[in-house]
Amino acid sequence: MKIVLASNNQGKLAELNAMFAPLGCELVRQGDLGVPESPEPFRTFIENALAKARNAAQHTGLPALADDAGLCVDAFGGLPGVDTAYYATQFGYAKGDDNNVTALLEQMKDVTNRRAALVSTLVAVRSVDDPEPLIAVGRVVGQIAPAPVGSNGFGFDPVMWIPEFGQTFAQLPVEVKNAHSHRGRAAAAMAVLIRSNWLGG
Repeated sequence: MKIVLASNNQGKLAELNAMFAPLGCELVRQGDLGVPESPEPFRTFIENALAKARNAAQHTGLPALADDAGLCVDAFGGLPGVDTAYYATQFGYAKGDDNNVTALLEQMKDVTNRRAALVSTLVAVRSVDDPEPLIAVGRVVGQIAPAPVGSNGFGFDPVMWIPEFGQTFAQLPVEVKNAHSHRGRAAAAMAVLIRSNWLGG
């Protein structure tokens, strides 16, 4: 089965293709099929991922898979959430991973509750009007470290300290991180849903 991935991120494509290969599913980036980027006007991961999946399905006629992910900080009421990629721009910095980390640490310098979760929400649809989208959520809870540690990973990985490993995501070997990451957990759950709902077992 060919599924269009509502993303142009090569790393994401490789990671997800590896997980879905045992199902006989091949993911193709939407840009390779001429699909334009979808607006993401919503305030929840599920709504934005669904909008992206429907957009890809509408333009290709293929089943589509989309994700929306971000950092949810308890002390900030779950924010930055869907605005994670642009977090730094709220504080006068240019968009970018390093600036996001800098801005987050500045905003948390006097905050004692450092609990946060990285959340990935995957949504898959068989067609643009599919009334029964498949939804899988992967969530990893940790603490925001006082300073970046580690050189693996990207985004907030250097400041996302994971209690079960006693390290930040950026300190873990890539294969360990991918197996236990929010996206890894969501993808594993989605693979189960696709097998049982779309492939009949």
